[in-house]
Amino acid sequence: MSHCCSSNSPIDNSSRRHHCPVNGREYKSVSTTTILHHITNPWHWQTIDQSYYYCDDPDCNVVYFGEDNSIIDISTLRDSIGVKQKFKNPTICYCFGVTLDTANPEIKDFIKQKTKEKQCACEIRNPSGRCCLKDFP
Repeated sequence: MSHCCSSNSPIDNSSRRHHCPVNGREYKSVSTTTILHHITNPWHWQTIDQSYYYCDDPDCNVVYFGEDNSIIDISTLRDSIGVKQKFKNPTICYCFGVTLDTANPEIKDFIKQKTKEKQCACEIRNPSGRCCLKDFP
């Protein structure tokens, strides 16, 4: 597993951005590995050699999109994404199942420790492909 919350993380693509073809806002890139772990029937998805991005706008049905403006919308995901479905108590840590209501300093410290021990799986479990620590209140 990668050390997802480290600044040296190979999944840190924060300088790579593209505009969502539906809402026009700019978003960060996401790996194809992340996408493959969140879509239904990933064996049907035809990847091409391009960058992909994650749209976290709750009012946009697009979840992932490519540089070519191809889209993967919310209807093609295996699991719900709290931010996209406007849950009152969204999941904020997909590695350890922490929701906004259960998040507290003790849990955040636990997650920090687990990331130091390289026991997180943000690239796969988190739909954004990024560390959840920034999402804690």
